[in-house]
Amino acid sequence: MNFDLENMSLKELRDLHKAVGRQIDGFEAKKKEQAMAAAQQAAEEHGFSLKELLAGGKVAKATVAPKYANPENKSETWTGRGRQPRWVKGHLDAGGSIDDLMI
Repeated sequence: MNFDLENMSLKELRDLHKAVGRQIDGFEAKKKEQAMAAAQQAAEEHGFSLKELLAGGKVAKATVAPKYANPENKSETWTGRGRQPRWVKGHLDAGGSIDDLMI
C-alpha cells in the first residue's frame, strides 16, 4: 500500500495516523493474548498455573483474624503468631495474663 504523504491534507494525515494507531493497538493486543495463551499452556505442561508462576511460586496465604487487642489502643491487635508486640510484652512483664488481652 503506497501513500503519497506529501500531497495529503492535514486532515487526511491525522485520519491516517489515527487508523494506524488503532491497527497497532489491535495488533499488540492480539499478540499479547497469544503470548498469554502460550505461557498458560507452557505452565500447565509443567504442572503449574500461570498465576502461580507469576507469583514467584508463592501461594497467597489466608489472613488470620487477630486474637488479642491492646486495652489502651484497640486498633493495635495481634494474631498470637510471630513475635509479640511491645504492648503484649509490657503487659506480661507487668504481671498481666495473655487472657486479659483476648478479643
